[in-house]
Order: sequence, then C-alpha cells, then structure tokens
Amino acid sequence: MKRFLFICTQNSARSLMAEGLANHYLKGQVEAQSAGIAPAGVNPFATQVMAEIRIGISGRRSKYLAELAGQEFDYVISLCSGAQQCPFYFGPGHRLHREFPDLAAQEGSEAGNIAIFRQVRDAQHQELIPELEQLSSSAEEPQSGV
Repeated sequence: MKRFLFICTQNSARSLMAEGLANHYLKGQVEAQSAGIAPAGVNPFATQVMAEIRIGISGRRSKYLAELAGQEFDYVISLCSGAQQCPFYFGPGHRLHREFPDLAAQEGSEAGNIAIFRQVRDAQHQELIPELEQLSSSAEEPQSGV
C-alpha cells in the first residue's frame, strides 16, 4: 500500500480534503495523511462540502508537519497555490506539486465561499484521485510537476 502526504500551509482545507478523498475513494490501495507548518483548525466550509459527498472530515484535526517526523511516505504532494510559501517535508518520498487555490484566503459571502470550496473539492476529485490511483499501482517514477 502506497503512503501519501498532502501538505499545505495551514492544513485546514485543501490538504484535509485531499486526504479525505484519497482515503475514501482509494481505500485499501493507499494511506493518506495531511499536515502543514501553521495548522489553523479544520475549516467549517471544508467539513460541509465533504459531508455533501458523504466523506467525513469533521473528526480530523490540523497537524503540524513536525508531528510526522520519522514517518516515510511514497509521495509528498504540496497543494499550495504559492509554491514558494508551501511547506517542505524533508523525509523520503517523491515530491509532487499540484496547485489548488488557497481556500483560507477566500473572502466574500458564505454562498460564494461554499461554491469555491466545492470547486476545489471537485477539481481534487477529478485530478488527484485518478493520478493517485495510477501512482499506487505503478512502480514508475512520477513526473514532479514542480
């Protein structure tokens, strides 16, 4: 079973949603975790849009990247829209970068924010899940995309 680590700065939305999607849709094929350098708690909009597709992340928590020190991951995937500000994981594993908008920076109406969270959730589902499925069954080196 391949191990994936999703990272973004606050570990409050993007990385938690990616973790939830991977563990749900690729159950038994992958183990996914997430972390960041400045955990900010689980964003309630992330919890809401994931619950809409019956994936619960309300029991999850934001984690510091340092909490995972010593663990090995096959793939470490940064999700930050500003790659230069995205945290680094210095353990072993292939590094990939897949850019998604910073959901913590969203300002506007609740309805507008929910719509953006849904867009990112759906984009992660459409883009990440097929790629993770392929990576989990492949022994080939991935394209870094960084």
